Amino acid sequence: MDSKRHLGEFLRTRRSQVRPEDVGLAEYGDRRRVSGLRREELALLAGVSASYYARLEQGYSLNASPEVLDAIARALRLNDAERRHLHDLAAGTRARPAVRRAAPERMTGELEQLVEAMGEAPVVVLGRHSDVLAWNRTGHALFAGHLDRAAPDQVRHRPNMARLVFLDAHTRELYADWPAKARAVVGTLRVAAGRYPDDVALSGLVGELTVRSAEFTDMWAAHRVKAGGDATYEMRHPLVGAMTVTQQALLTEQGHTVVIATTAPGSPSRAAMALLAHGAAFAEPARSVRTE
Repeated sequence: MDSKRHLGEFLRTRRSQVRPEDVGLAEYGDRRRVSGLRREELALLAGVSASYYARLEQGYSLNASPEVLDAIARALRLNDAERRHLHDLAAGTRARPAVRRAAPERMTGELEQLVEAMGEAPVVVLGRHSDVLAWNRTGHALFAGHLDRAAPDQVRHRPNMARLVFLDAHTRELYADWPAKARAVVGTLRVAAGRYPDDVALSGLVGELTVRSAEFTDMWAAHRVKAGGDATYEMRHPLVGAMTVTQQALLTEQGHTVVIATTAPGSPSRAAMALLAHGAAFAEPARSVRTE
């Protein structure tokens, strides 16, 4: 990915979202030609020269110190996830040795043990650009029961959760507030793009979604950032009906994300999830052999 361009776009987008009155700047009735802060105003708040900040937005200043980046993050009122993303983008602009195409991601034995230990709770393990590395039977039934249960075993043709959310009608219908889920997916991809600027597969995924989905293109241009955490969604499952489901995301040392779906104790959603898990246990198909 073009790290210089993404850094500049992120800074410009965030700068346009900060109003002068938000940071105590007087306008004196000036007619502003830009939304949000001017470059000079942002530079003043961050304690850097206007020319230096302009070069940073334009991709010409590639050695910004962590202290300068933190000052800019404070001026832009970034949260912790956005501040880390800014640092990742800046690091991606620096010269790096050529990299080979990454090998397909794989589950570790310890991660397989964790998935097994979760029992009937729905679990999905995602790679760094949202490929499904594994799911237990309830996770499969909840998120993608219309797909082959053994699909993650086909290493080079795994399902991809971002692709499913934007391009698969079944997955889209699962979410009563689909735009909220879609924005979360895009925010997670933004984090990955900053963290892994040389990931060819990730660049290809973003390019594909940009071509095939106007909604993705609009959301991608907003430069929203989301890093893990919990999110609660109203899901409309075709087998068990409506459920309120909290998706809790845990990040592993390998950069994989373990998504665990939970429901409130004693709720109708918990009863529906139990019914789904019971049905999945009796519908378990034979697993295919893992292939390359």
